[in-house]
Amino acid sequence: MKITELTLGILTAVGGFVDVSELVFMAQAGSRFQYALVWVIVLATIGMMVFGEMSGRVAAIAKQPVFNMMRHRLGLNLGLVTLIASLISNTITCAAEIGGVGIVLHLLTGFGFVPMAIAATAVFVATIWLLPFKWIERTYGLLGLFMIVFAVALVAIEPPWGQFATGFVPQVPAGLSTQDLLTYSYFAVAIVSAVMFPYETYFYSSGAIEEKWGEKDLGLNRLTTIVGFGLGSLLTVAILASSAQLFGPAGVNPEMPGTAALQAAVPFGRTGLLLALLGMLFAIAGAAIETCLANAYSLSQFFGWRWGRRLKPHEAPRFTLVWLVVFILALGIVLTGVEPIALAEYAVVVSILVLPLTYLPLLLLAGDKSYMRQHANGWIAKTLGWAYYALIVVAALAALPLFLLTEGGKL
Repeated sequence: MKITELTLGILTAVGGFVDVSELVFMAQAGSRFQYALVWVIVLATIGMMVFGEMSGRVAAIAKQPVFNMMRHRLGLNLGLVTLIASLISNTITCAAEIGGVGIVLHLLTGFGFVPMAIAATAVFVATIWLLPFKWIERTYGLLGLFMIVFAVALVAIEPPWGQFATGFVPQVPAGLSTQDLLTYSYFAVAIVSAVMFPYETYFYSSGAIEEKWGEKDLGLNRLTTIVGFGLGSLLTVAILASSAQLFGPAGVNPEMPGTAALQAAVPFGRTGLLLALLGMLFAIAGAAIETCLANAYSLSQFFGWRWGRRLKPHEAPRFTLVWLVVFILALGIVLTGVEPIALAEYAVVVSILVLPLTYLPLLLLAGDKSYMRQHANGWIAKTLGWAYYALIVVAALAALPLFLLTEGGKL
C-alpha cells in the first residue's frame, strides 16, 4: 500500500472539514461557547467515518456511486428532488469556496479580491482539465496539510488542557439564556452539517470508482476514512480550541477567514501566519474542486452519462460541460458581491436538508447482501448507520427553524 493512495481521504477530509465554512463556524463556536462544542465535532466525525466507509465499500464491491443508487432506491421523483437540492447546495458551497480563496489570495498578495477570485477559478478549470484525478488528489490533499500548523499552534499557546478535555463530554453549558441556548443549538446543528456535508460522500465514492477500487481495497478504504476524516476533525478541533483561548476572552467574533489565521500568528509570528494562509488556500481550493466535481458526478450518474476524470474531456462531454458550468455559475454568484461567509451559511442549511435523502439509499444498499454479498453491513455498521441516520433527520428538522430564530447564529 502506497502512502500516496491515502490522498483521496486526505483531500476529502481537509477540503471537506476545513473549508471556508468550518474556518468561520469553528472559530465563532470557540469564541462564543469556549470548548462546549468539541464533542459535537467528534460525534459528527464518527458519523462521517461510518458513511464514508460505507460509500467506499459500496463503490468497491457493488461499483455503485451515490447518485446511481439514489435513482434506483428513492425512485425518479424523490431522487430528482434530492439531485436538485444537492446541485443547489454544492453550487452555493463552491461559490463560497471561490470567495474564500479570493480572500486568502488577497491577504497573501495584496491584489484585489475580485481579480483573485477570477484567477483562482481559471486555475481550478485548468487543474481539472489538465491533471488526472490522482494528481488532483495529491496536489491539493498534500498541500492542504499546511493546515497542521493550527494543531501545532494550539499546543504552543498552552490552553487549559483540563477545560479542553471537558469539551469532549456531551454537554449544554449552564446558565444560558433562551436565546443563547437557541444559538448553541444552531451551532451544534451547523457543525453536524458542515462535518457531514453530502458532497464529501459524492466525491469520495466517485473517487473510489475513478481509482478502480475492488475487494482488495477495503482495508485501504477503512484506513482512508479513519486517517483522512480523523485528520480533518483534529484540525477543526484545534481551530475551535485556539479560538476559545485567544478570541473568547478578548471578546473577538472571528467573522472572516483571515481572523482564524491569526491563531497561528500568535505563537509563530509571520511564519505561522504564512503557513496558516497557505494551508487555508489549498484546503479551501480543494473544497472548491470537490464541490464542483461532486455536481458533475451527481448529474452524470443520475442520468447515466459517461463521467470521470479518467476520461479525456471530449470523451465525457456532458460531464465536462457540467463542471465548467458549475464554476461559471459559482463565480457569477461571487461577482454579485454576496459575502462568502453568508454563502457558506446558506449552503450549510441547505446541505443538512439533503443529508437524510443522501444517506438513506447508501444505508439500504450497503446492507443489501444481493449486491454486497459477505461485505454487507454487519451489526456494528447497521447500528451506527441507523443511529446516525436518526440524528441527521432530527438535525434536518431543526436546521431551518434554528437558522431563522438565531439569524444564522448572529443573535
